[in-house]
Amino acid sequence: MRKLPYFSLAQKEPSLESLLRPRKFSEFIGQKKIVERLNLILKAAKERGEAIDHILFCGPPGLGKTTLALILSWEREVDIKVISAPALQRAGDLVGILTSIPERGILFIDEIHRLLPSLEEILYSVMEDSVISIITGKGPAARALKLKLPPITIVGATTRPGLLSNPLRDRFGFIGNLDFYSDVEIMQILERSQLILGLNLSSSVLMEIAKRARGTPRIANRLLKRVRDYIQVENKEKLNEKEVKEILRFLGIDDKGLDEIDRKILIALRDNFKGGPVGIKTLSEFLNESPETLEVVYEPYLLRLGFIQRTPRGRVITSLGLMHLLENKS
Repeated sequence: MRKLPYFSLAQKEPSLESLLRPRKFSEFIGQKKIVERLNLILKAAKERGEAIDHILFCGPPGLGKTTLALILSWEREVDIKVISAPALQRAGDLVGILTSIPERGILFIDEIHRLLPSLEEILYSVMEDSVISIITGKGPAARALKLKLPPITIVGATTRPGLLSNPLRDRFGFIGNLDFYSDVEIMQILERSQLILGLNLSSSVLMEIAKRARGTPRIANRLLKRVRDYIQVENKEKLNEKEVKEILRFLGIDDKGLDEIDRKILIALRDNFKGGPVGIKTLSEFLNESPETLEVVYEPYLLRLGFIQRTPRGRVITSLGLMHLLENKS
């Protein structure tokens, strides 16, 4: 049976990205209630000598779903295999991975809402009874085969929980809904990251970065690395608030954390669609971006700021969105 290659996160990402990830719950900043509940689940599983219960993480990209899965494996001291659901196309792919996971190990499935229905059904018996049930052959020659697995943990991550089927969602013992981080939490993350990167930026400079990070640690660290590039190229030892604002403006990030695509969305709604409403497919075609990218990456933050609204007829720009464009002379 052909086995689909899997990767460890360290192989997938540059070493610096891996280095910036917290490795313990005590190092993880934000999502306090979720972390407390995960700690409880982890300690109980350790005391019983069992695999961790199946876990589903939901939320926009960059909030820490993968990081939390990795922390579970590090804290429990078990192997973890990371795979993206769209990479799984055949039953043999999934079966090959499942049979290679050691006892109490973790299979992390990113974008689990995109798992094929036929593969999703394989997970049902794995999550409930630690058994793989597969059908071989067709018609009268069809046979049901059952492969017993050691107890393992399935951890799923999704940016679109509404697309997950009820039977699969119901098999997770814990569902963690990750939310955007506060500016203070983002600044604390940046304080930790700058020590790793060898920087010595003031709290006021870090807060200027934090305020533009869209409440997302991944974006905050990305901006911090670009600031580090500036410090290196310009041979600077320190930055003030004015300089960091200029750097971020050069990167196309405005005072609310909006980038060029965000502004294009707002401008299109204002100028090309007369404020809206406009359907997501029409908007995506106009901007040459996929509907999923708009809905998952950009809309949540614009909605959070109150710059756009969703209506039964489509998206509309709000008075706050219009004011922001006016203030930024877009």
